[in-house]
Amino acid sequence: MGMPFGTDLLGWKRSGKNSKNKLGWCWVPNTADTDNVSSLRIAGLVLEYLGCPNPNVAGAPDPDEPPSNPGGLLETQVAVDLATELPRLDPLRQWEVRKGRSIVNYAQYQHLAAIDRAIANDPNLRVTLGTDYLIKPDVLVGLLGTPTLSDHPWLHAALACKWTIRSDRVQNIRHENGNMIRHRRGRLPHLVTVTAEPLPTRLAAIARGTGEVDATYHLAYPAMAKAVKEVGTGEQQDAWAEVTEQGRLLDYAELAVALATW
Repeated sequence: MGMPFGTDLLGWKRSGKNSKNKLGWCWVPNTADTDNVSSLRIAGLVLEYLGCPNPNVAGAPDPDEPPSNPGGLLETQVAVDLATELPRLDPLRQWEVRKGRSIVNYAQYQHLAAIDRAIANDPNLRVTLGTDYLIKPDVLVGLLGTPTLSDHPWLHAALACKWTIRSDRVQNIRHENGNMIRHRRGRLPHLVTVTAEPLPTRLAAIARGTGEVDATYHLAYPAMAKAVKEVGTGEQQDAWAEVTEQGRLLDYAELAVALATW
């Protein structure tokens, strides 16, 4: 599988009594939209490929339920993974991996702190200018010891970690990344999304685009490729082919290497 810690997060959970479960499963994948048949089938087969048998099959034992808050744990484990892998892959650079830190702490965006101070006590300016620029990505990768005009490190990458993809999350990612593109002073950080979303058409909603997201990395890419081929509808197979063949959707296993060699 793509992510070394993914089996700690992915799994089968009991279906809620009020859940709109289109397949009537007692157990559902914790990435699936239970109101969508394709989402259930693809996510279920992904888990089987990852060594988690379908507990809805007659005679199958009940599984150990996964964490109830995989989204928060995803951010933590991605940060831990990168903090371990980047120094191993490139020990010559001084890596700094943080969670949920404001971009104003980095060289390309430190000038925004002055704007924030200027509008702090001026409601008119605050309403006029807004505060959309005060972005706190889920995971930030900085480079220490690199010459800058200030003491702030360079922001090397900004990661949005989204357990699944919904339309509001797509818009939030695009909006925040668009602001990072417009407001930067210096080179652009690598703008990345990490997700476990099982539905290719929803992956396409974030993987497609004109530059707000450089690439989307999937936790279980190899298992997804097999599952989509086996049980995906024509629409889902077409969406998968589009985003993978164009290099818009990649295996999470490639992320640390991409950052270390860029």
